[in-house]
Amino acid sequence: MIVPRYYEDLSVLHENTMPARAYFIPASKRMDNLVEHREESDRMQLLNGTWKFQYFNSIYDVQEPFFEKDYDTENFDEIQVPSVWQMAGYDTHQYTNIRYPFPFDPPYVPQDIPCGTYAHTFVYHKDENAPKAFLNFEGVDSCFYVWINGSYVGYSQVSHMTSEFDITDLLRDGENSIAVLVMKWCDGSYLEDQDKFRMSGIFRDVYILKRPKQAISDYHIKTRIEDMLAKVEIEMKFYSPLNVKISIEDRNGAVVAIGSIAEEGTAVLEIASPELWNTENPYLYKLILETENEVIVDHIALRKIEIKDQVIYLNGQKIKFRGVNRHDSDPVTGFTINLEQITTDLTLMKQHNFNAIRSSHYPNAPFFYEMCDKYGFMVIDEADIEAHGPFMIYRKEDTDYNRFKRWNEKIADDPVWEEAIVDRVKLMVERDKNRFCIVMWSMGNESAYGCNFEKALEWTKNFDPDRITQYESARYRNYDETYDYSNLDVYSRMYPALSEIQEYLDKDGSKPFLLVEYCHSMGNGPGDFEDYFQMIQDNDKMCGGFVWEWCDHAIAHGTAENGKTIYAYGGDHGEEIHDGNFCMDGLVYPDRTVHTGLLEYKNVYRPARVISYDKESGELVLHNYMDFDDLKDYVKISYELTQDGLVISKGKLPEVSAAPHSEGKINLKINVPESGKCYLKFIYHLKKELPLLDEDHILGFDEIEVSQKDAKCQLAEKWFEKTVTDSELQVSEDDTQIHIKGREFAYTIDRRTALFTEMKFAGREYLNHPMELNIWRAPTDNDMYIKSEWKKAHYDKAYTRAYTTEVVQGKHGVKITSHASVVAETVQKILDVMITWKIEAAGKIDADIAVTKDDEFPDLPRFGVRMFLDKKLSAARYFGMGPQESYCDKHQAASHGLYQANVDDLHEDYIRPQENGSHYDCEHVELNNSRYGIVVSAENAFSFNASYYTQEELEKKTHNYELTESDSVVFCVDYALNGIGSNSCGPVVLDQYRFDDVLFRFQFTLIPYVKG
Repeated sequence: MIVPRYYEDLSVLHENTMPARAYFIPASKRMDNLVEHREESDRMQLLNGTWKFQYFNSIYDVQEPFFEKDYDTENFDEIQVPSVWQMAGYDTHQYTNIRYPFPFDPPYVPQDIPCGTYAHTFVYHKDENAPKAFLNFEGVDSCFYVWINGSYVGYSQVSHMTSEFDITDLLRDGENSIAVLVMKWCDGSYLEDQDKFRMSGIFRDVYILKRPKQAISDYHIKTRIEDMLAKVEIEMKFYSPLNVKISIEDRNGAVVAIGSIAEEGTAVLEIASPELWNTENPYLYKLILETENEVIVDHIALRKIEIKDQVIYLNGQKIKFRGVNRHDSDPVTGFTINLEQITTDLTLMKQHNFNAIRSSHYPNAPFFYEMCDKYGFMVIDEADIEAHGPFMIYRKEDTDYNRFKRWNEKIADDPVWEEAIVDRVKLMVERDKNRFCIVMWSMGNESAYGCNFEKALEWTKNFDPDRITQYESARYRNYDETYDYSNLDVYSRMYPALSEIQEYLDKDGSKPFLLVEYCHSMGNGPGDFEDYFQMIQDNDKMCGGFVWEWCDHAIAHGTAENGKTIYAYGGDHGEEIHDGNFCMDGLVYPDRTVHTGLLEYKNVYRPARVISYDKESGELVLHNYMDFDDLKDYVKISYELTQDGLVISKGKLPEVSAAPHSEGKINLKINVPESGKCYLKFIYHLKKELPLLDEDHILGFDEIEVSQKDAKCQLAEKWFEKTVTDSELQVSEDDTQIHIKGREFAYTIDRRTALFTEMKFAGREYLNHPMELNIWRAPTDNDMYIKSEWKKAHYDKAYTRAYTTEVVQGKHGVKITSHASVVAETVQKILDVMITWKIEAAGKIDADIAVTKDDEFPDLPRFGVRMFLDKKLSAARYFGMGPQESYCDKHQAASHGLYQANVDDLHEDYIRPQENGSHYDCEHVELNNSRYGIVVSAENAFSFNASYYTQEELEKKTHNYELTESDSVVFCVDYALNGIGSNSCGPVVLDQYRFDDVLFRFQFTLIPYVKG
């Protein structure tokens, strides 16, 4: 073999790497812009660019010494560094969540392990003031061997961490060569079983740092804050003794502290009346470390994170993590992520009210943390550890006891893995120790618990007692063992039900409770943000949570004929082991287009809320949910009063003072009309420009109903008034049909279903297909578990049959009453239904549907009427919740209004098609065109959905670009739908959102019309 088998040797994690150190970029002179432009340092030479590359299906196919200085690489392919080779067309993509993509046989990996060989030439000029040269790889998956000018340099692993080598003696002045062998898997891959696409290669920056012989090798910044004084302690290590001048500047460039040090040790500087860093005002000081031939510019944030009485405080203030889990993921670049892509994510997060990020499930590139310092995000930094795979190994008795026992024993509690696990934690902590956005160290993710994590926690707490530690998998333990949890600071959970949280708070509560993952954001969802928000806010021991997750993971494969991007997920590349679209679980689409779930989150976590409003006295009470700023310093508030969706009054509120997590009052007198549906909407605007946010940026809104006694939507009332006529009806019947004819209309009801089959008005047929009673929906991702019960109940195959029908005709109308049911093959009657249609001479149709459900059946997906309308009825106008989709448990970002949209625009185009586009709490909806239309109104609110896609099409197709439009506008008018929830990886839908009614009655009015 061309290299030693370190990749299967747990005793060799690294060879010839430098000791782990803090990240920094030196320069020969002071440079203040190295966070965003580090490549401008004259002491940093980026080796990124076009490299020579060969891919091999097996390490045994690598027979030639490709690393030799003069080896001919003319026939090699080319690849960009950094990148992952799967994105360059080599190998195949594979997405798995828990299962290893290879046999569980640690430390061994498949013998014919795929690999890639890289070669590159570069010009290097030696600098007599900085003769030392250190080669840095910031990320290589999974392990690699490296050569310079044909000479072996070393070996390393830990994909998402920096590996640094001293190559001073191997470089020449002038042209040099570098060669790298990257293995797809190694023994470390057993610790890198994260829920993601599995990708390989040199995926982060490669560069050389030029350093003086006498230079700072490492430094560790600690801060102490006491009253109006901050002490900055800088512990330094040197390659050899030297003098270091230290200065600290404030935001305006004024020097606030100076000092020096001439030998290894700790320098202490003091800052009087310090400005403290927080997420709402991320104040940074500049640190300048100057030696004879080098300057290092860094920044310092003064802040104190602590736990008191099971409550987390930052700078003495109680805080709540409004967090999100973020993977490195891009549909084109994979997990090669640059500064611009990071900034896009951070901007969107700020715009949607996040203040914290968990680096799930590995450390990000170093500049990510510098940007979080700058823009004000708290970070849980997570070690590059996930050993979830042993959870899935074969067991004869697959009980929880056996499952957790085997999971723990295989890696977490096997001492042979101690060095590998502790090494990964040390590498993270050492590299990122000077980034003050990091308030919590995470030992990894879903790897069970045991002696190795006890050691990792012990080392972390000894090294950095000032930060908090977390590890959710500490709860997955071998029940036969007793473990040490003394170095674990918070109790972390993933996807607990609210009842489980309450049980912990009531019975234990010895540590702060952290939702390290919650509200699984897969497809249409989540539907429980508001409920978790209330739980978090009502309990000080609840320190907040991190939504799973930020973005959908997918691979872009060009554009389909219909113009949609072809996004691929698990199984779309022919891989046998995969987890389907479980990677499509983000708040944004792969291209960062916003999901409606993100809009929901934003408004749930708005900075302020109306607690009460007395329209008689005008007293308005607001609560400030921010952690640091007074409401008057952060928010401007405007208001709008609407009547039946139209704005009739608006204005701006004077400043409202409310301290963090406190209330403030103000007086607002408004005149509310005597009739109509009236809402008062308060809109929260950012008062001043902040990093990533413009002044007047909308932070959220509140809406309260202020209707008077006549609280009916007058829009509907006006339609009812237009239906009066003196003309008479003609009714004819036969065995199967009832025909109702008026001056302008002709309707047909099928006796076998008690539903309309024809609906002609002014000579136009409105129905392309017969009307249906509808209890099915295209299952959402969050329906993935209840879906099996629904299918077992045959809800998806249900249809309507009638038993008896009575026709009673009057002078100006007819009443048709049918006893019917909703049934399906092999199961008993699902619903017993009494359907009454009252048809007036002008064509107005009043529906009254009384339903009794067999309570043996599970909750219904929905109940309503489905119509297949003339496709020319392509414009919608509705009074209800909009403009985006809304459901009974997912409507916090929607507000009541009179909205207009094309049917196209009502469709939310989830990459895996599913139920979407419903609008909750509506009283009136019209579908029309320039000449004619149809109206549905009701005194009791309903939901509606108008789409060009049937629910059958949405369920059948696995990708959005495959969807085929129907020949109709599919118009669903629903009494109710089951809640959305987040059960794809979370608790079941909360009881209050379940459609479990046994008796209910649906009444509405249907009116075809012609304009003019």
